[in-house]
Amino acid sequence: MNTDFLLNERHIISESAFVELAVRPVPSPHSVGRPLFEYRLSLFVKGKCVLCHGSEAVEGDPEPTGKGLVSCVFTSPEALLSHFWNDVDQWRT
Repeated sequence: MNTDFLLNERHIISESAFVELAVRPVPSPHSVGRPLFEYRLSLFVKGKCVLCHGSEAVEGDPEPTGKGLVSCVFTSPEALLSHFWNDVDQWRT
């Protein structure tokens, strides 16, 4: 089973806010129609998750308290990250 993360980062975006970005391949075997990646992209403000983009809820994941869990279609890592950062920018304004 491959659980190595393709992306597993934390970025500080202000004194009271940070984002966590995690993308990993789905363990084999892949079934038809099942995505190849699982992802969780979260914005935390003052220690609370206020925005979370995720492919599925995973036990232990933070419960979002703001906009909530956002589901989006994984077309590419670039598109996924762009969508998330746009939502972060909207949340911050």
